Amino acid sequence: MIWITFQGGKLVKNKKLYYYLLIISILSFLVFAILIFIDKKAYNGPFLILGIVSLAISVRGFSRFKGFSYSLMILTAVAVSMYYPAIFLGVGNFQFKLLIVPLLQIIMFGMGSQMSPRDFARVIKMPKGVIAGIICQFTIMPVIGITIASMFNFPPEIAAGIVLIGSSPSGMASNVMSFIAKANLALSITLTAFATLLSPLLTPLLMKIFAGELIEINFWNMMLGIFNMVILPICAGLIFNLFSNGINRNRNAVIQLSTYFIIIFLKNFIAFQTSEMTIMALFSDFSVDLLIFGVLPIIGVFVFKYFAKGNKEVLDKILSFISMLGIGIIITIITAAGRDSLLDVGLLLILACFMHNMFGYSLGYGVCKLLRMKEQDCRTIALEVGMQNGGLASGLALQMGKIATVGLAPAIFGPMMNITGSSLAIWWRGRLPKEKKNLNVN
Repeated sequence: MIWITFQGGKLVKNKKLYYYLLIISILSFLVFAILIFIDKKAYNGPFLILGIVSLAISVRGFSRFKGFSYSLMILTAVAVSMYYPAIFLGVGNFQFKLLIVPLLQIIMFGMGSQMSPRDFARVIKMPKGVIAGIICQFTIMPVIGITIASMFNFPPEIAAGIVLIGSSPSGMASNVMSFIAKANLALSITLTAFATLLSPLLTPLLMKIFAGELIEINFWNMMLGIFNMVILPICAGLIFNLFSNGINRNRNAVIQLSTYFIIIFLKNFIAFQTSEMTIMALFSDFSVDLLIFGVLPIIGVFVFKYFAKGNKEVLDKILSFISMLGIGIIITIITAAGRDSLLDVGLLLILACFMHNMFGYSLGYGVCKLLRMKEQDCRTIALEVGMQNGGLASGLALQMGKIATVGLAPAIFGPMMNITGSSLAIWWRGRLPKEKKNLNVN
């Protein structure tokens, strides 16, 4: 059977392919269920994996469900790592968990390269939305997190992981969902930027308050970890963006560069003040950070302009692909590392994360409605509150040496929030906000 045909000189995928894949998916799930029913669980893994993969590809043929494809591929990776964890633990003496922080830094660099100081300056134009969003973000989610963890009576380290995901800022996924939902995209980007900027202080503080009795929390180590994994890579992305857009055309370029270099020095100064580091070690570490997060992005601009001729669309596609791939790898590694713990508390933890996610959406939306905010802003803040930066939470769990326990909730929350967030965004997309309806009428 021919799956690809030529029409007008262009390759066109045959629509039937997606229907056949959907049938394969349904049959695979059916065989999986039968094997469980007849107690042949040792043979059901390949059928579950085939079912999810087929479904992930088949939904791309239906515009209404196309947005679920990536989340389903993540679920495929999770399923593979649950059935064959040894593949994702390491090769020889190299442990794959060492890839988590570099991958997260690359993802955050990509986020920074899409940002500019204008994203922070927007707070002046929409102070009510930003203030309400930030307060909801860092109150609703950690409080709900510790409440759910206590209600389910999870082991301390598993419970701390739920609090950790609730104490983390929002990530890029919420911006994508806001765009799909026809919400206030500018507010979403600004909230993500501010929440990320505040995370080195607020995330360790909230963890100390809500999870301090569950596990040992080193406030300063966690703060420095967030600087390394999030803030400095974002600064590198902002520097890249500044030079790629033409530094000569930016009047505030010197101020911006000075600010980024001060942030890099601040991270090292905090490390100096909170450890037994010598002055020489301080300047050595500062020089290394300046090279990696300050100089390399500038060199990267010239490489980008040479190979891609300054085409930002090419760069955006590459960074988007790397970000999606990186998130998938991180979740897969954590799932494989925590497989045994996940088998013990799996279903309950999935339910807990689902409740956490749903309460985030509903309470974020409800609070904004009480404040009589615009429907677009309510949708935006609901998505910002309900969707967290699971990658950062995973990186912090690794830093604490508890990736197989504390890291489980972030690993589950990540794929789940993409599925629920895209479902909510698609549902909202078909229902125009009142203010947009009025504009259409007028």
